[in-house]
Amino acid sequence: MLSKIRSLGGVREGGIRFNAALKVASTLLLVVLLSLSHSFFFILFAGALILVILSFQRAELIVRVLKVSLPAAAFSFVILLPSLSWGNSTGVVMITAKVALSVTIVRLLSATTEWGSLTRALKIFFVPDLFILVLDITVRYIALLGDFSLAMLYALKLRSVGRNRGKAASLSGIGGTLFLKSRGMAEEMHAAMTCRCFTGNYRVGRERRIFLADGIPLALDGLLLFVFFLADA
Repeated sequence: MLSKIRSLGGVREGGIRFNAALKVASTLLLVVLLSLSHSFFFILFAGALILVILSFQRAELIVRVLKVSLPAAAFSFVILLPSLSWGNSTGVVMITAKVALSVTIVRLLSATTEWGSLTRALKIFFVPDLFILVLDITVRYIALLGDFSLAMLYALKLRSVGRNRGKAASLSGIGGTLFLKSRGMAEEMHAAMTCRCFTGNYRVGRERRIFLADGIPLALDGLLLFVFFLADA
């Protein structure tokens, strides 16, 4: 789990590169259209489009995406099973498909985009600085605190002889030490940010990288809007 969290900050975009802000906007548009659509044809069209996009990715990345989307779809299906007794089979299928497709495209966005590019895109879309700061710090420091707690757990195991019957006391000691460590790290981080004159405001540089391949998501967005209005008209 720590390796998965740590990898969020170091995703390298390979293959065809797209503008991160455009990828975020396209993903948000697709999720909104899936939520609003009442047409099964549009859901099938969006699903086929997502499968095509997913087929161009590496096998490892496809597995990582499906490990999240398939359990989410299965959970939604189980929750909606009682409505089958009321004859709402169409609603169960549509909602399950919407959840699966929405989770798939969002997971694909996070797996193929660098974390810094995502936070920069959030700033471009006028997301509050406080939200970006909390999100950025949380992802980065969960991994640091996780490594520290894992190191303490290994140290406890190496120093334990025989069978430890006081696991609750040992766990509470680790929790207390972790709390003190996190408080110290927070004070150090605040002092470092103050020394660098960081006031909590994120600024986007003037250079916004636009790639030649950005016409592809723009064309797909236009096609999605056309099919949506055609199917739900």
